[in-house]
Amino acid sequence: MEHTSISVPLITLVPFILMLGSIAVFPIFFNHWWEHNTNKLIVAVVLSIPILIYLFSAGLAVELEHAMLFDYVPFLILLGALFTITGGILLTGDIEAKPSINTLFLGIGALLASFMGTTGAAMLLIRPVIQTNKERKFKVHTILFFIGIVANCGGLLTPLGDPPLFMMYLRGAPFMWFLHLFPEWLFTNIALLIVYYFVDSYYHKKEPVKALLRDKTNIKPIKIQGNINFLFLLGVVLSVAFINPQYMPFIASNHYFGFIREGVIVLMAGLSLLFTTNLLRTENNFTWEPIKEVAYLFLGIFITMVPCLLFLKANAAHLGVTEPTQFYYYTGLLSSFLDNTPTAVTFHSLALGLGTQVPPIVAGISEHLLKVISVSAVFFGSMTYIGNGPNFMVKAVAEENDIEMPSFFAYMFKFSLPVLLPIFIIVDLLFL
Repeated sequence: MEHTSISVPLITLVPFILMLGSIAVFPIFFNHWWEHNTNKLIVAVVLSIPILIYLFSAGLAVELEHAMLFDYVPFLILLGALFTITGGILLTGDIEAKPSINTLFLGIGALLASFMGTTGAAMLLIRPVIQTNKERKFKVHTILFFIGIVANCGGLLTPLGDPPLFMMYLRGAPFMWFLHLFPEWLFTNIALLIVYYFVDSYYHKKEPVKALLRDKTNIKPIKIQGNINFLFLLGVVLSVAFINPQYMPFIASNHYFGFIREGVIVLMAGLSLLFTTNLLRTENNFTWEPIKEVAYLFLGIFITMVPCLLFLKANAAHLGVTEPTQFYYYTGLLSSFLDNTPTAVTFHSLALGLGTQVPPIVAGISEHLLKVISVSAVFFGSMTYIGNGPNFMVKAVAEENDIEMPSFFAYMFKFSLPVLLPIFIIVDLLFL
């Protein structure tokens, strides 16, 4: 929807800024209060109310309807379904935690992340990785690289991989288009796996002899339960890939026909609940709290974002962000310290507002800019604990298992700045 003539008051951008600021600041300074999902919902509702009043009084209710029905609802349904289905797959076992085995685990995670989502892959693999490494003394570095690879950089190849990509898919990027990002995906993940292998080899040599002996003797074969959920996962993949205007042209005639896809995805999640035992989900420590957190926070984000997107479309040409390199690093900076999903949507709107686009055009903007925004949002989401949803979830699971994780700023200084950032800069120089 183009409304470039609309004059949006700057003050209407404040609730969106406060919403993102809450996500960034509250976990650090008010963690105990913020960990209750009800408080997240209160913040989302309070900040949304002035925007709702503004949109209805300014005759912009149709923009709100579009944001909620065609962005928020599909976004939540996809994430909820992936969360539900992967929560029914239980991976257990304890094999020897050699550098080669650990690197293989992370490599498998990088492959799975694009097809079951970074959240699904991270939640499936984090506990087996911790179990495998429980006899070892040095394991924090493994969790850090796990966040970088499995919870973020692995999810670049399909719209299922990471929420920013799904939002670009909803804006018209074909499902198969994301495979164009394979060179960036391959280079980044191989680079991280190589660095990890040498780091883990270094720490493996420093392990006490007793720890390595225990690790060799305490062996339990890897076992997968809830295999039927892979079938439902395939159903979600095929729904997103084929139930769209590209393959079903009649969908383009009416926005609401698009909900056929959401209906099939909900069906897959329902079948997962029906065919997976509660005992298996309990063993997997499955609860609904993480998806409630996503639902509440993004309710506030998607409502308060509406005036921002209108403002960017109307004023993009005057903001000075026009070059791909600027898009890469500005998207990356905001994806690091805010959530990478609204960041990707914001910069897509900024690109839309630039006017004349350099062909080829994908999702309404220059393909080059779409590539830059997608790669940056996914990769830079790993720069802090708050850049992408699974990061904090992995940290929480690790701490539940008595692994002392670095603080917010220590994570950056020990891992993301020295390890991730140089690789992301090389990606820009080589590919973008």
